[in-house]
Amino acid sequence: MLDGLVELIRTAVVRLPPDVTAALEAALAAEEEELAALQLRLMLENAARAEELGVPLCQDTGVPVFFLRGEWGEVEPLLAEAVRRATEQVPLRPCIVHPLSRENTGDNTGAHVPVVHRIPGGERSVSFMPKGAGSENCSAAAPLPPSAGAGEIAGFVADVVRRAGAKPCPPVVLGVGIGGTLEHAALLSKLALLLPLGTESEEPALAELERRILREVNSLGIGPMGFGGRCTCLGVRVLSAHCHTASLPVAVSLQCWAHRRATLVERDGSWEVVQP
Repeated sequence: MLDGLVELIRTAVVRLPPDVTAALEAALAAEEEELAALQLRLMLENAARAEELGVPLCQDTGVPVFFLRGEWGEVEPLLAEAVRRATEQVPLRPCIVHPLSRENTGDNTGAHVPVVHRIPGGERSVSFMPKGAGSENCSAAAPLPPSAGAGEIAGFVADVVRRAGAKPCPPVVLGVGIGGTLEHAALLSKLALLLPLGTESEEPALAELERRILREVNSLGIGPMGFGGRCTCLGVRVLSAHCHTASLPVAVSLQCWAHRRATLVERDGSWEVVQP
C-alpha cells in the first residue's frame, strides 16, 4: 500500500490528467491571440516534457491533500510516510512550514499535514491533489445574502477571479461549493476540483450555473498567464449542499492550468493509479 501511495503522489505531480490536457488543447484551437496561443503551447510542451523526464510539472509541488472514500482505519501515519518518501524520491520541493515561525519541516509533513478528508460512502479509494500556493492564495469564501440567486453567485465567483488576475497562473480550473456551512462549502469546492472536466452537473440548475460562471469568467479577458485572450478558465465544477434558510455560504477554490490530481483505486484485490 505504501508503494502505491508514493506512486499516486508521483503520478499526480508529474503527469497532467488527460481531461486537463484536452481542455488546454481545445483552448489552443479556439485562441485567436498569438501571445495567448503561445502560452498555451508552452503549457502543453511543459506537460509533455515533465511526463517524458519524470519530473514535477511545476516547482511548487504544493500542500499534500488526500481524499479518502469508503471505509478506512487509521491511515494518517501511512499517508504521512508516503509524503515523506515521495518528497525524497520524486522529488517534491519541501514547502510546509510552521504558520508563525515559518520553520520548514523539510519533508512536507507537519501538524495536520498532509491534509486528509474522509468522504463517506462509495468504494474505497484515495485521491491526491497537491494544492499550490499561487492558486490557493486566490481562493475565497463568503456568506452571501440568502436571497442571492445564480446571477449573484456567478458574479461573486467572477469577481474572485478578476481580483486574482494572473497570480494563479491562468487558465484556471474553478471548484465552487455552495451551501452547508462556510467550512462545508470550502470542502465542497475542493471536492468539485476532483470532478472531470468536459462534463457537467447532473442537476440542471447547477449545470446551468457552471456554464454561466464559465462564460462570465472567460469574458474577463485575463487569458493565459494574464496575457489576454479567450480562455481565462478551462472549466467550472459546482457541488452544493442544503443550508440554513437564513444563510448562503459560497466558496471558490482555484487551481492553476496544471490542475494535478490522481486516484488510487482498489481493483481485483490490487491497487491501481488512475486519472480522470
